[in-house]
Amino acid sequence: MERLGEASVYIVLLRGINVSGKNKLPMIDLRKILNGLGYQNVQTYIQSGNIILESNESKNIICKNIKDAILEKFGYDVPVIAKTIPEWEKAIEEYPFSKDYEKIVAFTFLDKISEIKELEIKNIGTDKFKINNDVVYIYCPNGFGKSKITNDLFEKKLKVTATTRNLRTTLKLLELAHPNLPKGKE
Repeated sequence: MERLGEASVYIVLLRGINVSGKNKLPMIDLRKILNGLGYQNVQTYIQSGNIILESNESKNIICKNIKDAILEKFGYDVPVIAKTIPEWEKAIEEYPFSKDYEKIVAFTFLDKISEIKELEIKNIGTDKFKINNDVVYIYCPNGFGKSKITNDLFEKKLKVTATTRNLRTTLKLLELAHPNLPKGKE
């Protein structure tokens, strides 16, 4: 098993959990699975597959172990993406668009660095996106409901696994993973 030295904190994202009644996975059951795998200080946030945990395993091993355990226990083949705290902080710091309106800002996290750095997508109106290594920054001033910018689009065009979180969730996961950070203004 690929292990690192001291335990590190990871933010782990599951794609497609508890969405529109599909792939139902109660967070209490997920935490039990993760504790059973030996992960420490396991937390989940809301019902969409957001996890914070500590491990001395590599990101690849964490993703494989969680994916395999969910498949075995629930029969769901769920994509899993893990990021370190420095990677998460960097993703937030490098967001290139306005963060003034949390409901129109999102981060699409990729399972690997995209070899494609620029992508032209027609008919996206005022929506914007920017590919930055293993994150795609999204800004949809008219909201996400009718946006053509989706996980499926990025997965197909960039040949990666992707999962998206809005600004509020992205910031909250950092706060939960790193509780000593300043909380900022309410």
